[in-house]
Amino acid sequence: MQENTAAEDAQAFGTSPDDPVFATEQAHLSEVYAELEKMRGELVRKMEATSAAAARDKLDLLSEISNDFTSDTETSETYASYGAVNSVIDSYNAQQEVTADKLARCRLLLRQPYFAKVALQFKPGQPPKELYIGAAGISDDNYKRLVVDWRSPVAETYYNQSNGATSYVANGRTIHVDLACRRQFDIEADTLHAYFDTTVAIQDALLLESLSHQRTAQMKAITATIQREQNEVVRHEDVPALLVAGIAGSGKTSVLLQRIAYLFYQNRTELDPSEVFLITPNPIFRTYIENVLPDMGERNPETLTWAEFASRVMPLDKAAEKKSVPVSALWRIDEAIANLEFEDGDFRELHHGNVKLLGINQIRKVNAKYRNVPAGPHRATLMREDLEDALEARVKQLASGSAVLEELEGMTLNEQLSQFGEPYAPVDEKEARDFALRLLQDRYQGAFRAVQDDAWLRIDRIGMRLLGEKSLSALEWLYLKMAITGLGDAYAKYVMIDEVQDYSAAQLAVLARFFRRAHFMLLGDENQAINPNTASFAEVREVFTRLRGGISTCSLLTSYRSSPEITEIFAGLLPAEQRAKISSVQRASEPVRVDCYGNDDEYAAALREAVARAKENDGLTAIVAPWKHEAKRLRAFLGDAADGLVDMETAAELPTNGAMIITLQLAKGLEFDHVIVPDASARVFPADDRVAKNRLYTTVSRATRSVQILCRGELTPLLKK
Repeated sequence: MQENTAAEDAQAFGTSPDDPVFATEQAHLSEVYAELEKMRGELVRKMEATSAAAARDKLDLLSEISNDFTSDTETSETYASYGAVNSVIDSYNAQQEVTADKLARCRLLLRQPYFAKVALQFKPGQPPKELYIGAAGISDDNYKRLVVDWRSPVAETYYNQSNGATSYVANGRTIHVDLACRRQFDIEADTLHAYFDTTVAIQDALLLESLSHQRTAQMKAITATIQREQNEVVRHEDVPALLVAGIAGSGKTSVLLQRIAYLFYQNRTELDPSEVFLITPNPIFRTYIENVLPDMGERNPETLTWAEFASRVMPLDKAAEKKSVPVSALWRIDEAIANLEFEDGDFRELHHGNVKLLGINQIRKVNAKYRNVPAGPHRATLMREDLEDALEARVKQLASGSAVLEELEGMTLNEQLSQFGEPYAPVDEKEARDFALRLLQDRYQGAFRAVQDDAWLRIDRIGMRLLGEKSLSALEWLYLKMAITGLGDAYAKYVMIDEVQDYSAAQLAVLARFFRRAHFMLLGDENQAINPNTASFAEVREVFTRLRGGISTCSLLTSYRSSPEITEIFAGLLPAEQRAKISSVQRASEPVRVDCYGNDDEYAAALREAVARAKENDGLTAIVAPWKHEAKRLRAFLGDAADGLVDMETAAELPTNGAMIITLQLAKGLEFDHVIVPDASARVFPADDRVAKNRLYTTVSRATRSVQILCRGELTPLLKK
């Protein structure tokens, strides 16, 4: 394992107001901050004035409309007048959106106007141009750039961490510059705490300062401290699929969120957060990261777990299924679907109670109508449209019957108001039929959804016939339904999957097919695959090569989370060729403590003592159990000593400090100040079990500051030197 030391870094460091550089930078900061405060006030007043003007003009314009509908000509003129009013209001709204966007950026920068400066010499002999880089870009009324957005092309010169000759790409053109100064700032509002001038980019002073802070309950943005290898991922070209393999603590999730923010910036006129999906391991993890993008001035994308995704697209009984399926079973579906033709038994009648709404014969006739169209998404769409029309006609037929009219007559006034929002008081037969139709359309809305969801197709039967199987797994059922009906989200543009090593190849194939036009970013650590039957990275590449035509890869090999002592322990569980490439940038901390006990009483006393210390520790301590049943057993074993330990099975979010018992499945992706491994015996972590080794690696690597390993009996050979 490589080790970095800050002492090797040639850099200037300033915290004193007597330092002329510090004084100059504080003066510049004060000037920029005053300009931002002035700008904020002007923008607020502008929005208030625009809102008042819009309300005034709307009233004036509406008062001039005659609301004359006496003839077609007058009606047309009235509607045209309303259209003119709407056009004026739309113009005001557009102005407000522009102003609101600038105000939001201004407010964001008032927290910290910028975090870095670069001095770039564009031509020899010319004085360097100074650019200040912050979380957002903003210019004054004279279009002078006060702050450059960290995502802008020129900001790459800061993240390249390469003094002297460097370059960046803007509008497809490479611009060569000389980086004369790379200065980092520790700033809060209008106060400069320190600056760092890095002349040799071996170490990042601002990064070390950031890493010295105590862990927080929620993840923070790393905008100011993105490192070179991370920046390559954040600014990677847009490709159909990108796989990022990173060791534990390398900042994969942070990089993922910075990448999302970067994509929003690059595609700011075309990309909406509703078109970006983030698949997270569990709800606690979602809470852990939920403030990162808003703190960067961006909205969160659509965020969901696999279980939530499955419940949206499959019946509940199938969504809950845990059966493992080889991806080859899905490839068989792709091959079989080419020869698919619907049979009469492939269709299902639609009923509501005892009322038949769509019969088998109707569906057969619609199918026969489109025999010349291959069975698949196109035919399913055509059939769906015809069946919606047939269902609408059937509901109208039922609405004309005497039974529904009698039902309407028998409704109480409260029932009428609840159903229609008005009393049932038709003036003629036509109006009575209209009420009846409204009643039945509401009653049978489930049938309309069933048509939309293609419930008239017996997917199970079709699959069993095509594949020659007696039953279909949930993933086979869903993949087949997508292949036949076109089920999926064609509007999603990006899908990000964190902890990709936790998914099976079949699950990834399902996601790739469901989000069929989206570009994928997949992040994970193959050594953190803590469950059997998940995809190797070779299988991940195979899936996306097949379904996206190829996949690009990046690596993150530096640990920013754990101390060198902790990193050495978990890196020691890796193959030698991987271990040699791994480094840690954290400052040295206390050694990892390993205590083994051959006597159960001694072990119990030591564990209870460790838990008691954990409750008093500065920061948050996680007692990590490999499985849920082990967590329950551990709590029972501790008895009274477990009092006060947070139960993460029921907690909604991570506490800031204290101690908790947490399963490894929930701990994945999170970090803690301290970690206790309650039992690192050969029984729990057998040496010949790859998944067990991954569990130990993942457990130890959750810690930032200290790890205590206890052992009940013989220590696992995985930790023996």
